[in-house]
Amino acid sequence: MFRFSKISAIVAGLCAILSLVLLLIGYGAHAGIPLILFFFSLALALRGHLTSRSYAFTAFIFMAVTAAMYYPAPFVSIGSFDLKQLIIPILMVIMFGMGTNMSVQDFVGVIKMPRGVMVGLICQFSIMPLLGFTLARLSGFSPEIAAGIVLVGCSPSGLASNVMSYIAKANLALSLTLTMVATLLSPLITPFLMENLAGQLVPIDFLVMMWSITKIVFIPVVAGLIFNHYAHGKFQWLDRAMPVVSMAGIALVIAIITAAGRDSLLSIGFALIGVVVVHNLLGYVLGYWAGRLGGLDEQSARTIAFEVGMQNSGLASGIALEMGKLATTGLAPAVFGPFMNITGSSLAAYWREREPEDAREAAES
Repeated sequence: MFRFSKISAIVAGLCAILSLVLLLIGYGAHAGIPLILFFFSLALALRGHLTSRSYAFTAFIFMAVTAAMYYPAPFVSIGSFDLKQLIIPILMVIMFGMGTNMSVQDFVGVIKMPRGVMVGLICQFSIMPLLGFTLARLSGFSPEIAAGIVLVGCSPSGLASNVMSYIAKANLALSLTLTMVATLLSPLITPFLMENLAGQLVPIDFLVMMWSITKIVFIPVVAGLIFNHYAHGKFQWLDRAMPVVSMAGIALVIAIITAAGRDSLLSIGFALIGVVVVHNLLGYVLGYWAGRLGGLDEQSARTIAFEVGMQNSGLASGIALEMGKLATTGLAPAVFGPFMNITGSSLAAYWREREPEDAREAAES
């Protein structure tokens, strides 16, 4: 495995050099294939090492984005079939998989950690929506693209925050509980926030959006919970397959959205990336310190940082599709997803090597 990883790293390096040369000599339009091979080889190389494995998924995402930017046609339609029609079913499958990894016992976490859950939910549905609204108004983007920034902020956290909490040795039980509760509350809270914040930018129908989120999130998650309750352990192949299906599904969704909004991304790409990165990083910082000010221990505050800073960009993309604005409002979620995985993985790796002060003091005493 190590040898294969080393070979992949060498191939990635060669493809990176070739891509850079093509860009420097003015043949950037021909750099698509080597760039795609670079990210693919990089992902394989990263998967070969335990310490870098969490970054492999991000490399796959960038491969999908690169492919969609250079060769958008295969991600727009196949024959007469519009690939946008796949987004909602894919998201429903991912949400079902999320439900199968939960159980009714997880709700006990709400009782065991009332302060952490309350602080987390308040931060989740206040910090990112208000940040998104502020950045959207300051960005100068068209109303539909600006609405996408608000939409990212109004979405609940996703499974990625649980993974990062686990890597960072944060409070994983609190992370799982917050993700589950925020996801189940999203059919009510997300449309309410969007109506009051993004309603100034684009028309928002509260009931239509509530049904969209219920269809995409609530029903599949509840179905997954029921499946887990009655069939736990009976289908081990499903437990192994769902993470792979979810990662492939998210990569495909992002590729479809990127292809649909390619022209807009080419004109405002770097500006949108800047806004998205600021939104994401401020979410970590404000989430962490809000947790500390809320009286939580450092492990729990780290969890709040991930829950606030890492949003369910897939759900936001699905909502944008349901609004009929995938190529505009869907751009911010498509950009947010890959970058939050980079920043989240980096922060998790940093915290993993630094034991929380309160845990260290308790061990010393």
